[in-house]
Amino acid sequence: MDYRNKTTVTEFILLGFQNEKEVEILLFSAFLLMYMTSLIGNTMIILLVCGDYRLHSPMYFFVANLSFLEVAITSTVVPKMLANTFSLTKAISFVGCLTQSFFYFLLGSTEFFILVVMSFDRYIAICNPLRYAIIMNKQTCILLLLGSYLGAFLSILAPSILTAPLPFCGPNIINHFFCDSGPVLKLVCADIALAELVDFISSAVLLLGSLLFTGVSYMYIIITILRIPSVQGRQKAFSTCVSHITVVTLYYGSSIFIYVRPKKGDVMDVNKFATVLNTIVTPMLNPFIYSLRNKKVKESLKDASSKYIGMLINLKPQQ
Repeated sequence: MDYRNKTTVTEFILLGFQNEKEVEILLFSAFLLMYMTSLIGNTMIILLVCGDYRLHSPMYFFVANLSFLEVAITSTVVPKMLANTFSLTKAISFVGCLTQSFFYFLLGSTEFFILVVMSFDRYIAICNPLRYAIIMNKQTCILLLLGSYLGAFLSILAPSILTAPLPFCGPNIINHFFCDSGPVLKLVCADIALAELVDFISSAVLLLGSLLFTGVSYMYIIITILRIPSVQGRQKAFSTCVSHITVVTLYYGSSIFIYVRPKKGDVMDVNKFATVLNTIVTPMLNPFIYSLRNKKVKESLKDASSKYIGMLINLKPQQ
């Protein structure tokens, strides 16, 4: 087919949730509150890990990097979504749409690699504690972090290469609140069978492959914990894994539902709310999951709060 006589798309229209104005205002307020809570909470985790020597360990190093990714991925999607709530056009430029989609999937894929690395860290800490400091040294942690970004980039490389040159010359309305791959591919005026297949396979390999690795790690962890003779020892060992297991469940549950399904381009409202869970709700909950169940983080937060309050008191003008 000759596409030269067709109009080239220069921008897309993001439909969002398509609700009544009162409902949109309510959703805007809720999403803004969750976004700000996520920013503050995850930034707090990063600052605590950087500033408190008690948190200078591989586990907290990866927790801080996960928090950084949470800030980045929510900031890739949420500000534009909030701005479009009261926009008359709800438009996003062609380049802006592809850029948003690329960074969303790059950062999201990196999160799954980080979660795998964190499960490996817990495996070494519980199953091989005497060699933990030797194996999980500073150099290893940095290499694992860089490997996570490289692995994420490679996992989205093929879908990106196939999608970027595709012609967009027909309708430009995306039935979503951000440039997700499925709804965007539906607007291509060419055969997208190969692009959809590669996109599906890359998502399945990333999600199911990383989930398998995480599952195997925790299988060995659970076996090791059950062999600990004392009840207190088992509880202490298991408590170090509960936060990570909770986050893994939230991430994989929503992501597999959205992306590892045939015909994921047929976006329904349930997919949008599943994406909200994955993109807004889970990043907001992570700081609470890691702080409320972690004694060291709670102590660090308490000390930092006391120090900050003390500084404010000292700044008051003397009578």
